[in-house]
Amino acid sequence: MLEVTILGTGTSTGVPSVACTCTTCLSEDPRDKRLRTSLLVQSKTTTIVVDTSADFRQQMLTHSVMNIDAIVYTHHHYDHISGFDDTRPYTFFNDELPLQCYALQQTFDCIRKTFPYAFGEVEQLGGGVPGASFTIIDDEPFTIGDIEVQPIPLKHGNIRVNGYRFGNIAYCTDTNHIPLDSIAKLEDLDILILDALRYHKHPTHFTIEEACEMARMINAKKTYFTHIAHQVKHEECEKTLPDHCFLAYDGLRFTLK
Repeated sequence: MLEVTILGTGTSTGVPSVACTCTTCLSEDPRDKRLRTSLLVQSKTTTIVVDTSADFRQQMLTHSVMNIDAIVYTHHHYDHISGFDDTRPYTFFNDELPLQCYALQQTFDCIRKTFPYAFGEVEQLGGGVPGASFTIIDDEPFTIGDIEVQPIPLKHGNIRVNGYRFGNIAYCTDTNHIPLDSIAKLEDLDILILDALRYHKHPTHFTIEEACEMARMINAKKTYFTHIAHQVKHEECEKTLPDHCFLAYDGLRFTLK
């Protein structure tokens, strides 16, 4: 059995956006409060976090995540890696050092460049450094504890990123194109969590309309949209979606056998 929690559903700025007075940013609907996009996947014995978002610390505290077995990265953009330094407590209090991380080569290279003190000679310890060990992955499946992880190659503008399938649920954020070979890896899903940024065209993300079409092609039992910008108000948008499509919101949880 897997329990999957959506930790954040917001785009890179989060929602509400700083200094914005649009109706979504001023909304009192808690579903319009979106931390940066991330996912928590748990079995009885294994805990995986997908991406260390800019809101990683807050997300871990909110959901009382006391231990992490591994972090799996989708790609190297800052809103998906910037919480890496906040993994330090998991190595402070965990005897099984280091924290296992899985990433594409480009993602690892960017994390190493952004957080050089975690990978080279330590200039000054201060509050410590993240203790992480990276495994470079591509599109071959791998196992973390008792959870099998299937990478799903996606395109995010002109860069390669990874989505992931865990059993009958798949997570495909930050994409505007899913190759046919990857669509084949998304058959027979109970739940698809899919990128859907806003209504109007974007060069690296699906629009709401494009995400609905992709959801139709993949044909999961239910599709939930994530990485949502402040142009999209939850209650208004969800009324317009096809029957099998929904807007995700922070804290949404699925239990799958």
